[in-house]
Amino acid sequence: MTLSLDEYATLARRELPADVWDFIAGGAGRERTLAANEAAYDTVCLRPKALPGFTEPDTHVRVLGGRWAAPLGVAPVAYHELAHRDGESGTARAAGALGLPLVVSTFASQSLERVAREASAPLWLQMYCFRDEEVTRSLAGRAAAAGYEALVLTVDTPFMGRRLRDLRNGFQVPPHIVPANLVEGLAEGARADVAASPAAHSRTAFHPALDWSVVARLREWSGLPVLAKGVLSGEDARAALDAGVAGIIVSNHGGRQLDGAPATLEVLPEVVTAVAGRCPVLMDGGVRRGSDIVVALAFGATAVLVGRPVLHGLAVDGTAGAHAVLSLLMRELADTMALTGRATVDAVDVSVLAPRAMHLRHLELP
Repeated sequence: MTLSLDEYATLARRELPADVWDFIAGGAGRERTLAANEAAYDTVCLRPKALPGFTEPDTHVRVLGGRWAAPLGVAPVAYHELAHRDGESGTARAAGALGLPLVVSTFASQSLERVAREASAPLWLQMYCFRDEEVTRSLAGRAAAAGYEALVLTVDTPFMGRRLRDLRNGFQVPPHIVPANLVEGLAEGARADVAASPAAHSRTAFHPALDWSVVARLREWSGLPVLAKGVLSGEDARAALDAGVAGIIVSNHGGRQLDGAPATLEVLPEVVTAVAGRCPVLMDGGVRRGSDIVVALAFGATAVLVGRPVLHGLAVDGTAGAHAVLSLLMRELADTMALTGRATVDAVDVSVLAPRAMHLRHLELP
């Protein structure tokens, strides 16, 4: 019986080749930011509530007009088939069965249309923008045609960060796994070049000089709301709002871009303050327990996204494993809400946090 996300990670590591594990688990540089994302939650205490007066809390939340079963979704992660042949379709089935949204990566191992056929809950498409504008335009239009409800523009990745594990391993995506959304119509040699080395491809293919005007273009091409993912300051949050984003995702790319960037939980209050209720603020990075979701909500998040844990579940047991990981987070969330006396998600606010004892006073016993 697997009882925590940490246990799923341990099991997944046994299942996956070492270089694939490192690609999924690793971060940039010395991985300081990767570690900080999880460690930030250990600095926060929750305040229990005696006799809360209800049984099961209502975890539902509305985001951009959609109703989610919990303030929880699946973050965009490339190449789900690296973890299991069920891939993104399996993740979509797992999330949909629980009423949770999925953000599909541009670098998905299955096409966005195929994933849409398996989905029964909201789908968003994560967008990288390419030097070849027609590639970006095509992805935006395909997402709208397939029924996706929003685009998620990644704003912190003009190229992929320096990830030492991958460099040491000489990591390449196995030849049977390709970025399905990008290779249609390419010759075999070009397909191999795109698929083999994500970092090298990003240096040549990603648009390196984007500005916030891209938000309007994505809206024009798709007719969909656009969220900005990768915001870590109030200044950038205000710029995103001025550009017309419909939502902001506080993210440091899971510690995979700028090593030394702050943990997402640390900057969440600054971004929430800057946004001042004008759009939803989501976050990802380091969420490994249902209680972490409550902490993020208390700091002002509308919802959280999780990435690596879903791939761990896939690696352990395919679609069923992804479902189990998300179910576990939802159960822990409901339990934490009950124990802190919060009957609804809207009732979770800063008062749920307890001051952490910095010193223990000596007490004289009688």
